[in-house]
Amino acid sequence: MSDNQIIRIMIVDDHLVIREGLGALLEPFTDLQVVGEADNGEEAIRVCRELQPDVVLMDLMMPGMGGVEATVTIRRECEGVQVLALTSFKDNRLVRGVLEAGAVGYLLKNVNADELAGAVRAASRGEFTIDPEANRVLVEAMRHPAPSFQPLTGREQDVLKLLADGHSNMEIGKRLGISPHTVKNHLRAIYGKLDVSTRTAAARQALKYNLIDDS
Repeated sequence: MSDNQIIRIMIVDDHLVIREGLGALLEPFTDLQVVGEADNGEEAIRVCRELQPDVVLMDLMMPGMGGVEATVTIRRECEGVQVLALTSFKDNRLVRGVLEAGAVGYLLKNVNADELAGAVRAASRGEFTIDPEANRVLVEAMRHPAPSFQPLTGREQDVLKLLADGHSNMEIGKRLGISPHTVKNHLRAIYGKLDVSTRTAAARQALKYNLIDDS
């Protein structure tokens, strides 16, 4: 890309106000142009195929297909399109996931206009940018890696999430449409996988190591 070429940007976020706000932040920069929007991962892939922007500003937590999965497909199918993650979260799994998916940066949504413009320009050149707070989270995770737990099934995650929210076995069963006996069986499996023996310890492990998938 030449120095005087307009950088074409697509904004992906499930909140209209966020998309409009990002567009307003970028509007004063004459070398940057928003050419498309999407409100979920599936639409992001479709619009990206059609418009072939230079940089995609990608939210990560969206209904349906999230930003990490969309980034994988865009990087595979849209040659030359760079993805810059822009999110409210500093979750280690999200940071690592989107970078491993091929994103060239990770920014938080409290970024100012000049920082955002600079990151977009860097992304268009394939250069890496990461928010200092997100970088700290990533470094801490590398220094203190989570234990290697056996993966939880989808139903076990459902049970663990409700347990962590403070629900009793009876309440968990009613919410999931299963018997209290089945809830106990799931809890027994969860305790074994997390190497704990109480509800409190299981909830603590879930929160400490981000074991519950909220997508």
